Amino acid sequence: MTRDLLETGESLPPADDAATLKRDAEMADLHIREGRFQRWLALAAGLSSVLSGLEVSYEHYKGSYSRPVMYTPVILSGTLALAGVAGFFSRRSANTLLPAVSAITLADSVIGFYFHVQGIRRKPGGWRLPVVNIVMGPPIFAPLLFGTSAYLGLVASFLRRGDDGGDVVPRSASKAHWAASLSGMHETIDAGQDLREGRFQQHMVAATILASFLSGFEAAYSHYKNNFRYGVQWTPLIVSPMLMAAGVAALKSKRAAHTVLPAVSALAMLNGSIGFGYHVRGIFRRPGGSKKLLYNIIYGPPVFAPLLFAASGFLGVLASLLRREE
Repeated sequence: MTRDLLETGESLPPADDAATLKRDAEMADLHIREGRFQRWLALAAGLSSVLSGLEVSYEHYKGSYSRPVMYTPVILSGTLALAGVAGFFSRRSANTLLPAVSAITLADSVIGFYFHVQGIRRKPGGWRLPVVNIVMGPPIFAPLLFGTSAYLGLVASFLRRGDDGGDVVPRSASKAHWAASLSGMHETIDAGQDLREGRFQQHMVAATILASFLSGFEAAYSHYKNNFRYGVQWTPLIVSPMLMAAGVAALKSKRAAHTVLPAVSALAMLNGSIGFGYHVRGIFRRPGGSKKLLYNIIYGPPVFAPLLFAASGFLGVLASLLRREE
């Protein structure tokens, strides 16, 4: 009924704020389950690219941009941000420009990972002193984390938009109802069709596990360099394995994907948000404080790193709302 009213342009019946909020939440849930959230995921990819681009820009500034390749993630992060915003407003951009820029950014992330590995190898002692050189060398997994926004952009390019045709099947529908609604549409289901129709829960769970490992590892040696001065610095090292374990459980169990995974993912998002607050506070507590803000952002705690950690929780929450692959 709600969908019919929206399509005909008729006004909705009056409702209190709570009822309106509940209705909007139900519609958002249905759209996610059916892969009809291309616009919002494209925008999320673009915004996350801004955060990772700012992070990499001042990290490479500390490296004096000694190699031309260090400019590429800075350029691509801005390009991906524009592509994500364009994909929000334009279906054509979401289906053409966004996947192209995302694929190039992912390739650049892999290349950056190679250069960071080489940078560690070239430090005194090389891989014979792995702990020291990983901690003191270039952040080894940072380039792969930079690829998270590109991954979201690629996924968004396969999705449908909220105003695409087709019936919306409620969450409460039986398995037989789901099967009947999809029968006759296709004889076989490939990965692309799974993505378009919101059936890629296990795929997104695997991405959550990987992102959690990478961000947890980055937090571990970043806080190690600060000698774990504050007790709260241990929390991402605890939450990250918890999220990975919840992801493994979600791969095996649909029930875990809808119960344990969203709970732990929400905890990771909360932990990342708290960490962001601590990093901002750490910047303002450096000598000069706000008077030397740019300097303190560059040489202080990585201000956006906790938000990138929270992004792994976002992936987990998103995975919990999707349907499982056929």
